[in-house]
Amino acid sequence: MTNKDNGFPWSQRQRFLATLNGEKTDRPAFITRLETWYKGYTRSGGLPGRFTGLSLSAVHQKVGVGQLKFMCPYALKLHDVEVSAALNGEEFYREFEPVIENFPGMWDYVSALKPGETVSVLRTPVGSLRLRHAMLSEGVFNGTEPYLKDKLIKTGDDLRVVEYILERAEFIPQYDKIAAEQQMLGENAFVVPLLHRIPFQQALLEYFGEMELFYTLNDDPGQVTRLLHLLDQQMEEIIRQIASFDWPYVEFPDNLHAMMTNPQLFRQFCLSDLQKYSTMLHAQSKKVGSHTDGNIKPLLVLLADSGLDVCESVSPYPLTECTIDQIWETWVNGPLIWGAIPSPILEETTSEAEFCAYIDHLFALISDRPIILGVVDLFMRHNSIERVASIAERLKDGL
Repeated sequence: MTNKDNGFPWSQRQRFLATLNGEKTDRPAFITRLETWYKGYTRSGGLPGRFTGLSLSAVHQKVGVGQLKFMCPYALKLHDVEVSAALNGEEFYREFEPVIENFPGMWDYVSALKPGETVSVLRTPVGSLRLRHAMLSEGVFNGTEPYLKDKLIKTGDDLRVVEYILERAEFIPQYDKIAAEQQMLGENAFVVPLLHRIPFQQALLEYFGEMELFYTLNDDPGQVTRLLHLLDQQMEEIIRQIASFDWPYVEFPDNLHAMMTNPQLFRQFCLSDLQKYSTMLHAQSKKVGSHTDGNIKPLLVLLADSGLDVCESVSPYPLTECTIDQIWETWVNGPLIWGAIPSPILEETTSEAEFCAYIDHLFALISDRPIILGVVDLFMRHNSIERVASIAERLKDGL
């Protein structure tokens, strides 16, 4: 089957876009991230075997899978803020009114190549904030990213400083960077523009941290309400700003996990926000997804009612307790699944027979509805690249 528009074979990008729009393709798109695997090997002596000396894009081509690339389509200029950062006590960064892509996480300047602790300080006329990133030697070796160890809000005074920063932050579009990266990567890739996390997930994972947020919800819920209101206003403004951004799909990097964002919290703090933001983005002719890489079994019905078009990085059993059958049966009318190939089945501890049985069952299950396949959540150096290649090769023969 060839691409109906040009008579040529489908590219992974064309399959992805057609699937988003509910159109039939020759086979499911298989677009995933091999970046962590690639970094792990290149940081520890070089790529193995037939991949020696190849670029990341060339590895994707050789394996036969599309390349997923996350990027920020905008940044925030932090007015009246000075940011400094020190790695293991040695300052390496200081800037007044910086333009930051990853506020409040501040990953822009934190090194993934050196182990240790990075301490950042954000100084404003109304007070200062401090956060810490940790990078273990094993993380450098395995190609993973620094971990946000110490979040921004620890006291009510910290919340006032956050309010000061957010109220003055300036939206800086970076749309040309997205288009340029897509053009460079070509038809075997799709660049996914990431927005901020939805407000509750920001509060949980970036501003308070899990335990501190739950304590604050119990002891001083008004403080959480203030932050969520401010973050909701920010998100609405971001969505209004990107109306001129001509891209078919955007995503919230929410990292949903029902152990932390349980159904009660999701109903109270997430569902109406997702419905509102999805409606706003749909009015701009954009499809919208969420990075849902945790156990979402208790959230399946709620996510089906969220307005999301896509749940990306859907991570079924044995990575979580939620089976692919449960997800498939619940989401008959959406959202679209992006993922479904759990990384544990690509490890040596999973036998070849178990691996083949999982893929046989998956292919039989998905034969009647669209899906975008991907390895979830991270494909690392201890996973088998040859098993990924075998899945891609089998897709050529049809489900």
